Formats: sequence, structure tokens, C-alpha cells
Amino acid sequence: MEYSGFFGALVESRGIFIEAALMTLKLTAVSIFLAVFIGLFFALLKISAIRPLMWIANIYIYIVRGTPLIVQIFVFYYGLTEIWMMSGFWAVSLGLAFHNGAYIAEIFRGSIQSIGKGQSEAGRSLGMSRSLTMRRIILPQAFRRALPPLGNQFIIGLKDSSLAAFVGVAEIFAVATTQGANTFDYMTWLLVSAVYYLILVFLLTILVSLVEKKLAVSD
Repeated sequence: MEYSGFFGALVESRGIFIEAALMTLKLTAVSIFLAVFIGLFFALLKISAIRPLMWIANIYIYIVRGTPLIVQIFVFYYGLTEIWMMSGFWAVSLGLAFHNGAYIAEIFRGSIQSIGKGQSEAGRSLGMSRSLTMRRIILPQAFRRALPPLGNQFIIGLKDSSLAAFVGVAEIFAVATTQGANTFDYMTWLLVSAVYYLILVFLLTILVSLVEKKLAVSD
């Protein structure tokens, strides 16, 4: 197959790059799904009145912020696979979830604490327990407020999935570097990969905007 410059490469390689884009989407979807639950869990720990639980959340967030993402992915890939066999896909997904969960925890913490105390008092006055008040009154409002920064974090997570190339997962960046090595033309293939990332980010941005509009409520 011969490529006549950037546009020729973009058109003729669409098959392998669409497949790679689907892998990128799978990595992003799985890691973000897990990260949301991890983030919510540690956000609740951080706002807990029990100090040891708060310390656990702070240590987790500090470790994630203080170490590079690629190191975290390598720890999951080379560390976990020694005690539990898993594919590169799952090792990277867990690494990304572990990383994004810390930032999502801070997003949830801020949005939960932004809800007025009167909301909690209203729930308790209706006979709700603290946990029921959190689930039915506080969290739905907090999620609406958290959605814009969550959308930004989801986009960051999508772009960070490119690090999966370093453990052999055939996502967009991995395919681009392989094609560059085969043709000795890295710049063309990096530009092709950039186009696919831009498309995916555009689609994710639209999706988040639609969800924001659907959940929008007046203050």
C-alpha cells in the first residue's frame, strides 16, 4: 500500500485506525466507569468525620498526584500480572482508573461540600438517615455541579489512554508509532493519530454537553 502524503495516509489507513479508535474508546469507557466509583468512594472518605478514613483518602490522592501516570500503569502491568494473570488491556484500564479516581475524588468532594447544610438538615427533618440523605438529596445535586469538571477529566482520561501503547495495547498512538516505524515517516502518522484523537474528543465533548443540558436545573 502506498500513501501519497498525509491525506492519502489518512484515507487508506482508516481501517486499522478505526479499529484502534474503538480500542481507545474501550479503554476510556472502562477506566472512567471504574474511576467514577473509586472517586466517589474516596470523596466520601475524605469528607468523613472519622480521621483515619480521611487520612487514607489523602494518602491515596497524594500518591496519585505525586507519581507519573506511566509509572502507575507500569506498576499495574508488571506488578499485578505477576500475582494475577491479566491482559494489557485490563492492566492499563485499572492503572487509568486508579489515576483518574484521585482527581474525580477531589471533584466530587468539592461538589458535595458546595451543597448547603440546609439540604442535609431538611433530609434529617424528614426522618432520613445521614446515608439516605446523602444518596437521595446531596449526591444528585452534587453530580449536576460536578459534571462540567468531570467532563474535562473524562477528556483527559481519553488522551491519557495513549500511554497504553507502552505495554503493547493496540490503540491509536500504538498504531501510529508502528506505522511510523514501518514507513520511516513518524510525522505523517502522528498527525493522522491527532485527527482521530480530535474526533474522539469532539464526540465526547458533545456527549457531556448533552448530559449537562438534560440534567440542568435552575439554582
